[in-house]
Amino acid sequence: MIDGKRVLAIVPARAGSKGLPGKNVRMLAGKPLLAWPIAAAHASAHVDRVIISTDSQQFADIAVEHGAEAPFLRPAELASDTAPSIGFILHAIDTLAAEGDAFDYVVLLEPTSPLTEGSDVDAALKQLTDADGRADSIVGVALMETTHPAYAVRLGDDGAIDPLQPGGFAAMPRRQDLEPVFSLDGSLYISTVEALRREQGFCHDRTLGYRTARHKSYEVDDLVDFICIEAIAENLPTLQD
Repeated sequence: MIDGKRVLAIVPARAGSKGLPGKNVRMLAGKPLLAWPIAAAHASAHVDRVIISTDSQQFADIAVEHGAEAPFLRPAELASDTAPSIGFILHAIDTLAAEGDAFDYVVLLEPTSPLTEGSDVDAALKQLTDADGRADSIVGVALMETTHPAYAVRLGDDGAIDPLQPGGFAAMPRRQDLEPVFSLDGSLYISTVEALRREQGFCHDRTLGYRTARHKSYEVDDLVDFICIEAIAENLPTLQD
């Protein structure tokens, strides 16, 4: 609870991943991927309830073993790879509300961003509540350093490169002169329930950015990502010094 308002954490874990089969239960540093956001939610000082939204009984059982609740299985129509995320989020909110358990804030923590911590959830919630009504949601963002859009190029059919930005190669700035820009990194999503219903998503003109530490901004989409995150997880004590 924060400022007298209840907070629900949802960990989504759909079965049937194509990029990395079984990724949501793939073992990372001794525990399945979906267990990492569950631990982060429990480490938060403000989260009141932690549930998993999944279409897999196996995933649900694993989540329960690691401290989440699995009060339902996600309906098949909300579990396809084309189904919008807002569908399963509102399904979870509405199902719990029908049982008499209503919430003011929703925190979405995805297994594909396993390095998010409870301290990040708390800091982001504080940033949102401190906004004094200027915002309804907050999402994780990461500084674009090696992938800054100023250095983006098109690759022609003949193999030649062409700068995406106007002015040609001569207009490309020095790295130290770049304007800081950020990308959505998937590390966390938080919103009021009211705004989620109104906007049908977390990102809109009343959304803040929570700046994520570089090592926490990696997402698991394929095996290469997983190997990189595994190396980071094994070195977390060093990174956190």
